[in-house]
Amino acid sequence: MDYTPGYLELYEGGELDLRIELAYKKLERCDLCPRQCGINRLKGERGFCRSGEELMVSSFGPHFGEESELVGHGGSGTIFLTHCNLKCNFCQNYDISHLGCGDEISLERFAQMILQLQNIGCHNINFVTPTHFVPQILAGLKEAIEKGLALPLVYNCGGYETLETLKLLEGIIDIYMPDAKFWNPQVAERFAHAPDYPQVIAEALKEMYRQVGDLIIEKGLAKKGLLVRHLVLPQGLAGTDQIMPFIAKHLSKDTYVNIMAQYRPLYQARDDPLINRPITRREYEEAQEIARKEGLHRGFY
Repeated sequence: MDYTPGYLELYEGGELDLRIELAYKKLERCDLCPRQCGINRLKGERGFCRSGEELMVSSFGPHFGEESELVGHGGSGTIFLTHCNLKCNFCQNYDISHLGCGDEISLERFAQMILQLQNIGCHNINFVTPTHFVPQILAGLKEAIEKGLALPLVYNCGGYETLETLKLLEGIIDIYMPDAKFWNPQVAERFAHAPDYPQVIAEALKEMYRQVGDLIIEKGLAKKGLLVRHLVLPQGLAGTDQIMPFIAKHLSKDTYVNIMAQYRPLYQARDDPLINRPITRREYEEAQEIARKEGLHRGFY
């Protein structure tokens, strides 16, 4: 059975217009993310993420390096949005997140990008670091819907989300794909200047799961649900031994969890003695063992 994204119904009923209005209102005293900068982005003021009113995109195209359930044969239609509300000091995309490499584009151009990805055969539209651009994404989405968009939407984020912003996305986002990065406030402060990250990610994961549930896969392709990413850090600093029990207990043992081994000391991490080396094979295996012990079984092998 073909999957019909929920945003089509919200568009038809006029609810999408209301969500756009509410989202843009937040830009007047920006509180889209837990940073709560309170600046007026509509008047050119810039907060932690350094984003203004205009949407910024660094690149877009079919991505074949994502999870196989997103990639299929046509790729995941990925749009890399410029800047970030988290800015981890080890970010592999630091030129985008920290340095702001990208271009301001119109909502019309954004909609064209989305439709181009659909037209070349991508299986979904994958918004990377979308949190600080939720209003603009919703507005561009409306234009794309009016011109035939019908693919699942992926919200590919760092997990540093407010419940209020996530609720604006209910029924619009099909696949939530957050990172679950840290579980220790001191670690989160050291690497992302976000000591509240553990508390925030716990509530965000529960809300995402409430909205979309376990990942649904049809004919090998993800259609709807939660897909959690967890990057293993050296010396157990990612808090795997606490994150996996939380997921199993408060979400579901059927949660799809991608336990990732690709950590490398990039950007500022090269100068931090705690994380200035790749992880070992044993560290990665231990992370998998923790997940299996908690009964988790999807997304890793």
